[in-house]
Amino acid sequence: MNQNKLPADPLSLILGILALVIGIAGCCCYGITAIIPLIMAIIGLVSANKSLREFGENPEAYNAQSRSNVNTAKIINIIAIVLNGLVVLFALAALAFYGTLVSSAVLDGIQNGNFEEDDYYYESEYDDTIIESESSDTWEDDTYIIEEEIDSVEVEDF
Repeated sequence: MNQNKLPADPLSLILGILALVIGIAGCCCYGITAIIPLIMAIIGLVSANKSLREFGENPEAYNAQSRSNVNTAKIINIIAIVLNGLVVLFALAALAFYGTLVSSAVLDGIQNGNFEEDDYYYESEYDDTIIESESSDTWEDDTYIIEEEIDSVEVEDF
C-alpha cells in the first residue's frame, strides 16, 4: 500500500519554526512585530489540526512518520502562539499605559492653561539680568542659575 505524507507535514513545521524564531528575535523590537509570527503560528496550528483529522479518518493512507512530524509541528505552533500572544499583550499594555500618561499630561496642561503664547513654563525672572562689571564702566549681560528651595508641596485628591 502506498503511504503518503500528510498535507501539512512540511508547511506546519516550517510555519511553527519561523514563528518561534521571528517571535524570539522580534521581542527586542517592541511587541508590535509579534503580530506576524502570531498569525503564522495560528495558520500552522489550524493546518496541523486539519492534517491530524485527515490521519484519524484514514490512517492506512498516510505515513506514521508524517503524523509524528505534524504532531511535533502542532506542539511548536502552540508554544509559538503562547509566546507571541504574551508579547503582543505586553506591548498593548505598555501602549495603553504610556497613552494614559501622555493623555493625562496633555489634559493637565489644558486645564492649567500652560499652552498660552506669553506663558513659558520654565521662564524665570532672573534670566538675562544686567549687572555692572567691576573692571570697567560698561554693562554686561550675564545669565545666572539660581537654585530655589521648595517649602511645601500641594497634593490634590481625586
